Amino acid sequence: MAENQAVWGIEIGQAGLKAIRLRYAEAADQVIAVAFDYIPHPKILSQPDAVPEELISQALETFLSRNEIKGDLIAISVPGQTSLARFIQLPPVQSNRVPEIVKYEAKQQIPFALEDVIWDYQPLGGGVEESGYMLDAEVGIFAMKRDQVLKALKPFTSRKIEVELVQIAPLGLYNTLCYDSLGMRVNQEFEGNPEESSIVVDMGADSTTLMVTNGRKIWIRNVPIGGNHFTRALTKEMKLTFAKAEHLKCNATRSEDPRAVFQALRPVFNEYVSEIQRSIGYFSSVNRDAKISKVYGTGNGFKLAGLQKFLQQNLQYEVERLDDFQSLVGDAVLNEPLFQDNILTFTVPYGIALQALHQTTIRTSLLPPEIATARKIRRKKPWAVVTAAALLVGLCISAVGYSNVANSVSKDRFGSVEDKVKSLTTQVAGYQSSYDTAKTEFASKIEKGNKLVWNLDSRDDWLEIYKAIDECLPRDIGDEIDNEHIEQSKRIKLPGITVKHYTNLGEWFDKLPPQAKPIMLKEDQEKAPEGEGYVFTLHGLHYHHDETKPTTDIGALYVHETLLKNLQSWTVKNPESPSVDVRKMGITHAIVLQDTRKPFEFYPEGRPRGMQRGGGEGSFTPGGFGGFGGGRPAGGGMLPDEGSGFAGGPGGPGRPRVGTTRVEKEPKMIPINQTRFILEFVWKPIPVLERQENKPETPAAEGEAATAEAG
Repeated sequence: MAENQAVWGIEIGQAGLKAIRLRYAEAADQVIAVAFDYIPHPKILSQPDAVPEELISQALETFLSRNEIKGDLIAISVPGQTSLARFIQLPPVQSNRVPEIVKYEAKQQIPFALEDVIWDYQPLGGGVEESGYMLDAEVGIFAMKRDQVLKALKPFTSRKIEVELVQIAPLGLYNTLCYDSLGMRVNQEFEGNPEESSIVVDMGADSTTLMVTNGRKIWIRNVPIGGNHFTRALTKEMKLTFAKAEHLKCNATRSEDPRAVFQALRPVFNEYVSEIQRSIGYFSSVNRDAKISKVYGTGNGFKLAGLQKFLQQNLQYEVERLDDFQSLVGDAVLNEPLFQDNILTFTVPYGIALQALHQTTIRTSLLPPEIATARKIRRKKPWAVVTAAALLVGLCISAVGYSNVANSVSKDRFGSVEDKVKSLTTQVAGYQSSYDTAKTEFASKIEKGNKLVWNLDSRDDWLEIYKAIDECLPRDIGDEIDNEHIEQSKRIKLPGITVKHYTNLGEWFDKLPPQAKPIMLKEDQEKAPEGEGYVFTLHGLHYHHDETKPTTDIGALYVHETLLKNLQSWTVKNPESPSVDVRKMGITHAIVLQDTRKPFEFYPEGRPRGMQRGGGEGSFTPGGFGGFGGGRPAGGGMLPDEGSGFAGGPGGPGRPRVGTTRVEKEPKMIPINQTRFILEFVWKPIPVLERQENKPETPAAEGEAATAEAG
């Protein structure tokens, strides 16, 4: 802001236009009131027969005809009841991540898409920074729908008036109270008692803004009762027109029967006090350490006779009118009778003008970002032109100097050198071409590598999903596997896991066989996956076979009741291990595509020496199956997926093949069942900050109960 540049603070309310022009005198460290204007509307904007756009346009035209604003900054306010203010306590977070956390909180707090609103945030007092972390930080988020902000700006933009600041009215009240009544100054430590709070009650035409602050923290509430409610009470009780009732309300003490006037207004008085008491009670319940020290009344509606005394008696607090701006100088304005008569309604214009002069701690603005950016570029264009011109002049001077030197150079003297330079240039060009080719090839490989992992900044996600798959597998708890009863083992082995990236997951879903989809969760059946993601294919096998539970513990049904159900759960918790996210981290559409069950020969005492290994499915010995892989067991023999084939060798049906060494003793063999299956699911990674805290009300949420049983 240019030195001594003046600022107009303008508020267009229901009753009229209020404007005050301030200038900051740096030498005296004082704010000076230079001019003001008060233009009442012919009708209240909320009256049924009023046309707000025309009345606002007329008031602004009158203001421009009376005042010169060229070269001054313009700050305007927007009503508090049409805006949104939220105050949130941030968790301990790195200082450089505060904007990211605030944006995430804004998405939760603002009931509209962020593209449809203009919003800003302000760190409030109380937070401290230690070792790069913000602790106990409170942030105020202020927002307003974009169309309402543009509507408030339209009377100014249509007249080519550039607005520098758009602020909500409650923050204008906060600026005035802190600067004028509490004596707060920028870059100075506030020495007030943090436990003592003050209340500002700003009564407008249709509503009242109630703002509570201790100088550091802010609490705002809108009370839906204003001066017009008292006027309507008189029109109803005394059968008057709105204009006559308004006149009688403003001159109640001079009326023929003041007692009758106050009797008609008493119900509204009582309702008004009840609303304020309810607001104070709620504030005290959420701020138990806060103590209310004083109530300040402002707004022309607060001039109602008897209101100040009535509030003081019922609220049991000292009630004071903000009818004296102690930190403002400028007798030509402050002593003007029109200004004195309406000083209560200049609180908001005064506050927003102070902010535009950079005399307050509040820095937020609801000016649309595109307007601010375009204005900044336009203001820098002259400097860019001057810079470009200076560079051009310097280049011309340099070119002339080099030209003079070049003209003095003889080809006979420097011809051989020039040839060497050309040769070197050609060699450099060749090196550069080779370098560019290698660089392009390197970038291509980097791009291919990125496609393999999709998001290089989220490598931890891959560890997390493999951890989730492992936790979803059923397992034996306690003693080791009983080799005599291998079919009671709960373990499932995954010899193979493959992952395929899809740019459109709907292609995978459309190719699924219709008869397999019913085992999906209902919500997954009804909605195909969308967008980019991964499809995991699990090749698994198990030997669990409990004929006492034929509906759950045999073949593929066992996979459905354990691994598949866990993959459909919100989270999974196994004994002696922490809970892990499953659907919560983005796993959906789990489905078993294939399953086969075949007989196997199991040798609990190990394969006899000299027995040949077949190439297909067949015999195996105990050890090491379960989890993702499983190595060769310490006791010798083979893993289940490495066994010899069934009958078909020289040994005859049902007998193992043997090599050149004769088997001295018939080995002990137990026939068991092997089930192989293929299971697939979709994974669309969900960052930790964006995951839902509560599991949804779907059947998938019931999977956690089955996890403990499967484990």
